[in-house]
Amino acid sequence: MAHHEEKQVDAVTGMTKTGHSWDGIEELNTPLPKWWLYMFYATIIWSIGYWVVYPSWPLVQSYTVGAFNWHSRSAVEEELQGLKTLRGPMTQKLAAASVDEVIANNEKDPELYNFAVAMGKAAFADNCAPCHGSGAQGSFSYPNLNDDEWLWGGTPEEIYTTIKVGVRSTSPETHSGVMTAFGRDGLLDPTQIANVTDYIRAQNDLPVDAKADLDAGKVVFEENCTVCHGDNGMGMKELGTPNLFPRVVDGKKQPKIWLYSSDREQIIRAVTNGQGNVMPTWEGRLDDTTIKALAVYVVNFGGAVLPKN
Repeated sequence: MAHHEEKQVDAVTGMTKTGHSWDGIEELNTPLPKWWLYMFYATIIWSIGYWVVYPSWPLVQSYTVGAFNWHSRSAVEEELQGLKTLRGPMTQKLAAASVDEVIANNEKDPELYNFAVAMGKAAFADNCAPCHGSGAQGSFSYPNLNDDEWLWGGTPEEIYTTIKVGVRSTSPETHSGVMTAFGRDGLLDPTQIANVTDYIRAQNDLPVDAKADLDAGKVVFEENCTVCHGDNGMGMKELGTPNLFPRVVDGKKQPKIWLYSSDREQIIRAVTNGQGNVMPTWEGRLDDTTIKALAVYVVNFGGAVLPKN
């Protein structure tokens, strides 16, 4: 005869025991709450329905499209198309105007100007802020777009062109020109580099090395640097070279804006190894209307050379 073990019942709870015991603690055969089980079964039924209705199962080169033939990408495309339709009239108006016209006529047509600024702000946050900062304040080697220092020109159209073609980038028309590596290429020795560095710092009222020969540094500057930075050291926008000396306004020196740093060692590194950052060519990545809006938005920060009304 088969022996059937009688189920043991816990005297306190009235629940049957599983027979498992650890250190005198016995496990009870407590069933899951029925509401929890019903919800669990419902989620299983829901998942099966989801497999049928929505895209879910990956295939070799595709996926099941579902009974509704719906996916999130099409929903986003519909929203973008709706936004384009909503923006349509103003976008066409912006496309037909130049950046100078939008800015010069901002009082006559504030709606177009405000539209361009709003559109440019969104595009800036998505594309430009990672390098120039959310407030366009820039950082080490990335220009501050709020000031009036422009390597490639600060008029609205020049800013538009810089955004469009980029700097040392992929466009055939991109701004180009790289600082010569005077030390690495053997054009200047370390003493000459140190002297010209101190000469530049002296013009900016910065401390110089006690052993610096500023007269020798001036000679090095005139023979090697003026061809790109100009006789007055104010730079050339045609080459994208920065001014190296502070501007004088009303007889007073204005503090120079340093893209990299005024630190002596940093200037020595620049003269020794050369330098030149890259800005992407945005033509092809962004449509021309968006590039115009970006230019208007950047001009909105201040510091640009505004067109006359």
